[in-house]
Amino acid sequence: MMKIITINLPEKYLEAIQTLNDLGVYPSRSEAIRTALSEFLEHELKMFDNLEENTFRMLIRSNKKN
Repeated sequence: MMKIITINLPEKYLEAIQTLNDLGVYPSRSEAIRTALSEFLEHELKMFDNLEENTFRMLIRSNKKN
């Protein structure tokens, strides 16, 4: 399930994302941002892809309590 969010980006980021979209690298700006965010999370949370969604949510809740 996807949720809609609003983000503010520097204009140069948006222009770069639009260029990738115009070149056909990504079918939409949203897809480019989802890909970038996925790669960021994979790098920052090395185990992100290996976690079940419920396990990930428990970790997030646990982290907020600390």
